[in-house]
Amino acid sequence: MKLSDKTISLLKNFSSINQSILFKEGNKLRTISVMKNILAEATVSEEFSKDFGVYDLNQFLNGLSLHRNPELDFKNDGYVVISEGKMRSKYFFADPNVIVTPPDKDITLPSEDICFELSTEQLDKLLKAAAVYQLPDISAVGEGGVIKLLVKDKKNDTSNDFAIVVGETTDEFEFHFKVENIKVLPGTYEVVVSKKLLSRFKSKNHDLTYYIALEPDSNFS
Repeated sequence: MKLSDKTISLLKNFSSINQSILFKEGNKLRTISVMKNILAEATVSEEFSKDFGVYDLNQFLNGLSLHRNPELDFKNDGYVVISEGKMRSKYFFADPNVIVTPPDKDITLPSEDICFELSTEQLDKLLKAAAVYQLPDISAVGEGGVIKLLVKDKKNDTSNDFAIVVGETTDEFEFHFKVENIKVLPGTYEVVVSKKLLSRFKSKNHDLTYYIALEPDSNFS
């Protein structure tokens, strides 16, 4: 089998959430951070014939990049053969027990309290502002009839900040995230936030969803 550019891009993103991954038989990929505060799941065009673990996903992807158009052969139980023309690599699987894996059951939000759409451009500006001003927090704030996303340092009342209005609301709330937890592929997302401190970022470009935990000092009134 061959992996599409889209799937390789997705796996690069997943490697930023957890360096290891357990591939499961079928066409769904799932990963969870070691801290268990970010979970991502996607459906891909490839159909994997078996379960197998990769301990260092970046290394695996870099190994694929040694070839221009690699073919993957999963006939052996303990490793995959990566080949192209006269070149051949043998990549050994990891013990699934050493990989932090998502729960088998599907994740559902305990409640859906606010919803807004976040475009690629908006997300890019927010993350750039966080980098420029060295800000650790991003908050979804409801006040004055609007929802705005605000990057700031919530521990510092005089920190620089940057905000974008993304929707309307009649509620008042402050839902806090760590910027470092917003590890999503570029694209437009439908974002739903639960006051039970969990959010869902559902891509409008791919069959791809992230669940990201909120910080405990979030509040909804």
